[in-house]
Amino acid sequence: MKNLFLPLLFTAALLSACGGQGGASQGEHDHAADAAPGTEVALTPDQVKAIGLITGTMEKRGLTTSLRANGRLVLPPDKNAEVSVFFGGLVRNVAVREGQHVDKGQTLAELESLEFLQLQQDFLESTANGKALAADLKRQQDLHEDRINATKTLERAQADLSVAKARQAATAAKLRLFGVDPASLTAENLRSSFVLRAPIAGNVQHITITTGQSAEPNKPLFSIVDNSGLHIDLNVFEQDVARVHAGQKVVFGHAGEPVGRHTATVFAVNKAFESDQQAVLVHAKLDDNGEELLAGMYVDALIMTDSTSAWSLPDDAVVSNGDEHYIFVEHEPNTFVMTAVRTGTSELGYTEVMPLSAVAHDARIVVKGAYYLLSELTKGSGEHSH
Repeated sequence: MKNLFLPLLFTAALLSACGGQGGASQGEHDHAADAAPGTEVALTPDQVKAIGLITGTMEKRGLTTSLRANGRLVLPPDKNAEVSVFFGGLVRNVAVREGQHVDKGQTLAELESLEFLQLQQDFLESTANGKALAADLKRQQDLHEDRINATKTLERAQADLSVAKARQAATAAKLRLFGVDPASLTAENLRSSFVLRAPIAGNVQHITITTGQSAEPNKPLFSIVDNSGLHIDLNVFEQDVARVHAGQKVVFGHAGEPVGRHTATVFAVNKAFESDQQAVLVHAKLDDNGEELLAGMYVDALIMTDSTSAWSLPDDAVVSNGDEHYIFVEHEPNTFVMTAVRTGTSELGYTEVMPLSAVAHDARIVVKGAYYLLSELTKGSGEHSH
């Protein structure tokens, strides 16, 4: 609770206004006879001006309730890549640096490998063998039509050609994995080196090889992350799961930031609890993707769950005394009666209020200076209880 102080002159004036000095003061108490004892404050015009007291009316506003949750920023599998090789090779050149942005298909490194050279040789040999077997099959078919050879011989020729075609197709597929077009491969353009390319666009996070090093197969050589795919995984506990669904807005902030710094939108809710707790993951896509947001960051968030239209006042209009909440309603000019209220949703500087006694919607209510009135009222309550 705020304590506001004015010069002693104003305090004395307030006491004289509430005390038994003169008929004007008595008249002010007469018109507010319906107010409970100790709930009314009367000010002079000078006091109103000195404290900057302002009145307003309740407003019908759309307010949203929220659910607090925490979680972290994560990347989907298709935005995070580990790059490795199928078989070992000698690193001839590393073409990128950590932190560098790369496009999909951009060269990361060049490696030299005898196994790669052997793969090309195997393809050319299988191609030549396939042509020979195809010619042999044609001869066997002609001989079989003339009833010169046995059916078994023809079947064997057909089987040999099928095996050769399968071997050629498999070798061609392996070459395509290295970016080699099998149709353009000849004995004259065989090469011992191949390039390693980025499978996704993003930023190079880690490089584990250096020039001249022998790269091991199936061991990550480069890590690439695409932070444009960042989203939030939030933990929502069992009792709150029913309140969350796709399309709801989320406001969040990471360590050291206010919760409302960034926004996101819920796009999916898991249908099973996490293995270590009675909570489900709620996935939200970022509406903005600031450079400072990185995968793995922990965040605090508010999920905007329900929207309602309610009578509301600025936050400063509602004051508290212990566990009770009050507003000050102007019954006569510069005379204010403290009225108990229940509070509801708060959002963007406004709070839902439900007066516990009848208050007209167009009544003038103190929206600035309410803490001063409460301070004076509680300070003077002992003086008025005589």
